[in-house]
Amino acid sequence: MDRPRSRRSMLGDVAKLSAAFALRSPLASLLDGVIPSERSESKDLHLKSDPDHERLTSWADTLRAEGLTNANVPLGRAAVRVGELARGTPYEAYTLEAYLRTGGDATRPEPLTLWLTRFDCVSLVESCLAVARAARVNGGTPTWNDFAREIERMRYRGGTRGSYASRLHYFSEWIADGARRGLLRDIAPSLGAEDDTRPLRFMTEHRKSYVALADDRVFDQIATMERGLDGRPRHVIPTAHIAQVADRIQTGDVLGFATSIPGLDVTHSAFAYRDSSNVLRVLHAPLSGGAVEVSHYELPAYVAAIKHSTGILLARPI
Repeated sequence: MDRPRSRRSMLGDVAKLSAAFALRSPLASLLDGVIPSERSESKDLHLKSDPDHERLTSWADTLRAEGLTNANVPLGRAAVRVGELARGTPYEAYTLEAYLRTGGDATRPEPLTLWLTRFDCVSLVESCLAVARAARVNGGTPTWNDFAREIERMRYRGGTRGSYASRLHYFSEWIADGARRGLLRDIAPSLGAEDDTRPLRFMTEHRKSYVALADDRVFDQIATMERGLDGRPRHVIPTAHIAQVADRIQTGDVLGFATSIPGLDVTHSAFAYRDSSNVLRVLHAPLSGGAVEVSHYELPAYVAAIKHSTGILLARPI
């Protein structure tokens, strides 16, 4: 089966440590045309002929034509429709760290980088939600800057983009921070979740795997962030319990695949997806297969097949 990848470059490092894991990293690039919140609207208009802008326009048009931009339609349903339109889009890892590999400064505000023509697992989730939300503004015709703003408020702590350390590197914090700001709701506690209280130290315990952490200032910021997460348990629906609550999981719910790997919270992220027969599957960007797809396996079996899996985190976009 597909072997999921994990959260941003942090989780990509697990792949280096163990051949048993196929883990993930980010989206984005540093091309001039793909730093939307830092360019003028005139440049935005000039670049609408590129494939990423064409996809935003086309996908928003589809959502509008199918009535999925209406406020009474669950946001997750609209986001998954974007994911369906993205099927076959190639997987690409480590793009959020590209600016660091070319000499960028992790202590300064990092560029807002994004794609709609390539994804990793988290960027797929973010991008589908961002397109769905952006398509509900400006009469259903979003600009690239509308899309960029939606990405920014999901990707960074408190919705404010700052330095490398301001990014939500642990997916469990991505969920918790979004829940605090009304972007989604953590529904796992209502479905029999158990608390995972292990401290998250994966980044600082694997310092050499992160270019940014070579800087002592950034290392200290990340260490402070990790300690700040102590006492904030992750709500994990155990693997063996998923089948019992599957009928309460909706298309478009956000999944985090929890792991027992020391210091780490999840190894993959995705959307819950109900097919035309109402079978619960996974819509995701996997490393294996290299493109956005819907899993052949039903969700309970998919989770059970992941080595070191402990269950799922589950959040509903609102």
